[in-house]
Amino acid sequence: MKIRAGYNIAYECSQETPMNLLLSVHPSRMQHIIGEHQIRLSPGVTSRDFHDMFGNVCTRIVIPPGRIDISNEFLIEDSGLPDEVAPGARQHPIAELPDAALIYLLGSRYCDTDKLSNLAWAMFGGIDSGWERVQAICDYVHHRIEFGYHHARSDRTASEGHAEGIGVCRDFAHLAVTLCRCMNIPARYCTGYLGDIGVPVDPAPMDFSAWFEVYLDGQWYTFDARHNHPRIGRIVIARGRDAADVAISTSFGFAQLVKFEVITLEVDENAAAEPARLSKVA
Repeated sequence: MKIRAGYNIAYECSQETPMNLLLSVHPSRMQHIIGEHQIRLSPGVTSRDFHDMFGNVCTRIVIPPGRIDISNEFLIEDSGLPDEVAPGARQHPIAELPDAALIYLLGSRYCDTDKLSNLAWAMFGGIDSGWERVQAICDYVHHRIEFGYHHARSDRTASEGHAEGIGVCRDFAHLAVTLCRCMNIPARYCTGYLGDIGVPVDPAPMDFSAWFEVYLDGQWYTFDARHNHPRIGRIVIARGRDAADVAISTSFGFAQLVKFEVITLEVDENAAAEPARLSKVA
């Protein structure tokens, strides 16, 4: 299957403002891009890409005073298969973990493991290790937090999300990641596109999504505590310890967000008409 995805984003700045963007598809999915994948910027704004410490593609720009428009639209090939399910995947003893996975056992900005470790062991310590334990954590988080866009708060930690019982997809991911790390299961935060493919259409405006991956039985597996069932058509943009590592934009100065549109649509290859494009609403 093919998916058309992209975004239209705009910021306004009162003065020249450096900014880092995390808006390119992750290198692991670039081989599936059909045609062009290019971040388009307002005329006169140049950019330079680099890879961060997690292997994500970052874009450096300097925004001139006034408005900058940032957009992209691309076509990507997808297997059309739901997230892999492997009930027999085992949890590794820490001594067996690859060196690169160890950082995903540690607490981080939004994943305050020190505040949830006792809770995690009390609730999940008696469950067989591996897939069953991670799924139990997902089940718990899915029912613990009430989803709502009006619950969004950019500085909410995992322990605060647990206490408040509300949040958006990043809060589900942060709490699940934290509980997994407390149980010595490497877990990393992911952000990307997740369209309404194979599920009822959500009437709310589309946004980037957050989920997480855990290291079991020699590989990384995808879990999603918000939806809590395998989904089709994930397009990962970035992976990191938590949302602080994978913010779509980091400005070094004040930048006001004035436009934000995201699209992720399955392409009907039998349709005669041109697939729908990003709207250009100002």
